[in-house]
Amino acid sequence: MAEGPRVDVEVENKRAAEPPAGTAHPNTCPGCGSHYREDELVKALRVCPHCGHHFPVGARERIRQLADDGSFVEEASEVRSADPLGFFDLRPYPERLVEAEMATGLGDAIVCGRATIEGCPCRLAVMDFAFMGGSMGSAVGEKFARACESAAAAGVPLVSVSASGGARMQEGILALMQLPKTIGAVEELRDSGGALLSVLAHPTTGGVLASFASLGDVVVAEPGALMSFAGPRVVAQTTRERLPDDFGRAESNFRFGHLDAIVPRPELRPTLARLLRLFSRR
Repeated sequence: MAEGPRVDVEVENKRAAEPPAGTAHPNTCPGCGSHYREDELVKALRVCPHCGHHFPVGARERIRQLADDGSFVEEASEVRSADPLGFFDLRPYPERLVEAEMATGLGDAIVCGRATIEGCPCRLAVMDFAFMGGSMGSAVGEKFARACESAAAAGVPLVSVSASGGARMQEGILALMQLPKTIGAVEELRDSGGALLSVLAHPTTGGVLASFASLGDVVVAEPGALMSFAGPRVVAQTTRERLPDDFGRAESNFRFGHLDAIVPRPELRPTLARLLRLFSRR
């Protein structure tokens, strides 16, 4: 009797690829070693329920955490970074921009738009560290300035959430020019009677900390966030001194009066809503 065709009954293994040897899984808490499924972390706002460690949050997810459902409308999404210097290190700058956009789904390291938080209208400017270290180039500065203009025109406060390594080196002096540009935009927002509520996430350093991130009418930070112009390693190498364990962290900055409050992520949305009600001109 002729044998019929064989049917392949092997089950394909769909397990996620293992992380490289010596590296921790991104959903493993570096504070206590607890491991979480992705849905568990999202439900917990990416805060470890055991030790309170705050995992990084992307711009889109941060907006979902803060804004009322369906209220966010993005603005200035068409703004993109150019390459006027023709910068090339190991790879051309435009290639790095494309790679970052494909990895994050963002046009640049900041997402801006209008939204409501617990019914209070505002403008949001949220940075994403995953896009080239949250670095501020000309596109980031332009989008933030437009967010200030939009908030001033609407008569609502601007809420910024910073997470950045500083100015973008691939744009040289053009990136450094964003410091005075964003500072001027904040001053114009204030001249119109508006307010800036600044949230510092981990890390907020360099040119972003030295410009708009520190200029909020109210400045708050998440627990453990690094907020210093230069990182502890660079400062220690420069000064040749042993630094405190909490150097540059939110807790240290709060002790020295550089912050108004340290707000855990589960309390951030209601805290911002209260501040928006206080600063609202309506």
